[in-house]
Amino acid sequence: MAENADLLALLAEMKKSMEKGQEEMRKGQEDMKDEMRKGQEEMKDEMRKGQEEMKNEIQTHVESKVGEIKDHVNSCIEKIEEDVQSVRREIGEVKGEVERKIEEVEDKVQGKIEEVKEKVQLKIGDLEKRLSELEDRPINFPANPDLTYSRPTVKSLTFDGQTSWTVFKTQFDVVSSA
Repeated sequence: MAENADLLALLAEMKKSMEKGQEEMRKGQEDMKDEMRKGQEEMKDEMRKGQEEMKNEIQTHVESKVGEIKDHVNSCIEKIEEDVQSVRREIGEVKGEVERKIEEVEDKVQGKIEEVKEKVQLKIGDLEKRLSELEDRPINFPANPDLTYSRPTVKSLTFDGQTSWTVFKTQFDVVSSA
């Protein structure tokens, strides 16, 4: 029995030792779980920091590009505005030139109108003077028998059948037109 008691004592000691080992294993697992949790938390924090840095870098890059685009657009707008001003100046110059040419033509036309008006007035004056002279002059034509014209008297023709019809018709046409 003593052997049994030794065996039982050994078994009890082994049991205690096993329980102690199991307790240490549980404690080791708990510690490991805690370390894993800490590692996961650290990883999450690192990932968040990395994402935040990436986001900031992307935002900075985008803002930089947007600034470049704005600068380019503004320079294009300025160039367009300069071009518009240049075109407006050219239009103003052309408009001034056209107005000057119109005034020149109007002056020339007005001069020609005045010139023609003066000529017409002179002609009218000459015609009025001549008409007045003609009205004042008496009409005295001497009766000259050589100048008087009397219409010949023609006896009416009748077709008697002795001459041919074509000859009669020709004579009739000549006499009737005279």
